[in-house]
Amino acid sequence: MKELLKSFNLLSEEEIAEIYSVTEVCNLERGEFFIREGSICNVVAYIESGIIRSFYTTEDGEEMTYCISFQNSFMTAYSSFITGQPTLENVQAITPVKLLILKKKDLEQISEKSINCLKFGKFMAEKEYLELERRVFSYQRESAKERYNSLLLNHPKYIEQIPLKYLASYLGITPRHLSRLRTEMI
Repeated sequence: MKELLKSFNLLSEEEIAEIYSVTEVCNLERGEFFIREGSICNVVAYIESGIIRSFYTTEDGEEMTYCISFQNSFMTAYSSFITGQPTLENVQAITPVKLLILKKKDLEQISEKSINCLKFGKFMAEKEYLELERRVFSYQRESAKERYNSLLLNHPKYIEQIPLKYLASYLGITPRHLSRLRTEMI
């Protein structure tokens, strides 16, 4: 996490050390939930290792995976984190996961003392927005095959660890369609 924070060139060594000093470690087993629908999310997590999926459940009980987060990235139930309202999403470990947790109250206290931390928060919010926009555009402009190829290109070592049903849901296709895509690409 320290190296990722340094790479943004927004925070001093002291600010990074202060952020790191308030982190807590959380280990999740495969299938374990980090956040459940209906709870209020007041933390941000840095994924030190493992893979996490964010999903919601439709009215007919189907789980729709809309985000897969990988090692060396931050994640949260963003709407709930911002508003303090119960979340509509679930966040679950696909593999064993090690997280570094930052509580909202700690981040707010640090931000009150540091303009750089405030800038970092703004930067992260903008980054989240851009990722969401990219994802929406990919659904509108790319075929499922193109979205799958993009995943293969950007996260090849993780693809084999994601169960087919989660990967298919993330791509917006059925597991059968994903199997056909994989067969075509061999």
